[in-house]
This record gives sequence, C-alpha cells and structure tokens, in this order.
Amino acid sequence: MALGLEAKLGDSVLTTQLDVVVNWGRQYSLWPMVFGTACCAIEFMSAAASQHDISRWGAEVVRFSPRQADLMLVCGTISYKQAPILKRIYEQMPEPKWVVAMGACASSGGVYDNYCTVQGIDEIIPVDVYISGCPPRPEAVLDALMKIQDQIKGESVLEDRHKDFKGILD
Repeated sequence: MALGLEAKLGDSVLTTQLDVVVNWGRQYSLWPMVFGTACCAIEFMSAAASQHDISRWGAEVVRFSPRQADLMLVCGTISYKQAPILKRIYEQMPEPKWVVAMGACASSGGVYDNYCTVQGIDEIIPVDVYISGCPPRPEAVLDALMKIQDQIKGESVLEDRHKDFKGILD
C-alpha cells in the first residue's frame, strides 16, 4: 500500500488559516504616514529616532504619500478648514488602513475649544487608537503601535472595517 501524501511530506508542511498568515505579515510591516500639524509631530520624530526606534516594531518605513501608507498618525490640532484635506488623504490610503489620533488635540480638540477647531478627528475619519498627552511621550506612540498590531491580529481579511462610519463631511 502506498504511503499517503501526509506521510511523505512529514514536518515540511504547515497548515493554518488565511487570516493568521495575512495578519501576521500586516502587523509587522506597517507603513506609517504622519499628518503632523503641531508639537505632537516632533514627538513622533523622537519615537522614530534611535533611542526609541520604532523600527523594532516593524514600522520604520515612514511614507510621505498616502498611497504608500497603511497607518496614519494624526499629530496635532485639526481646523475645520483642514478637515476636507485630512478626509481626502485618508481616502487615498489603500485598504486595510489604520488611524492613530496622537495627543489631546487630535483626540478631543485639546485646549482649543473654539469655532474653528475640530473636537476630535473621529468626527472626520474613523480612529483605531487614541494617544493621550500634550504632547504624548514617544513610549506612548510605541504602545499605540503595539495596540494596532494586537487589533490587526484579530481582524478578518474578508471584512470591511469601516463600512458603517459616517463623519461630519459625509
């Protein structure tokens, strides 16, 4: 009797689920794009520098084109005049994409509670992780990156993540 295919291959074959393999690749090769408008963008530079080294978590390829990025970090205050620009840049990013609101201004408007400042970017685009602080420490940026990676681990490749989101510009 002939040996089955499993017996011939032995330990050289690994079986898994599609979600597990694809998400493993996604979570350790994030390409961030910084939408920096204030002091939080300076703190991101510190997180990317050698002391904190964001590349240890697989996010060293910082992109300056939304078409090449899958992680947007919004760093700083967003005015209503900037809101359509932020929305358009977000829409130019390929799926799947993730967003981090970095600092008090991007998360909730910060101390700028006035007529021209958006009180949190989640009014415009969907946000996956919020980082508190004014400005947040580089360690908080790395913690947010690890939260994004944990979120990616549990996602389905076949699901549309933000299909029900409606912002103020929609």
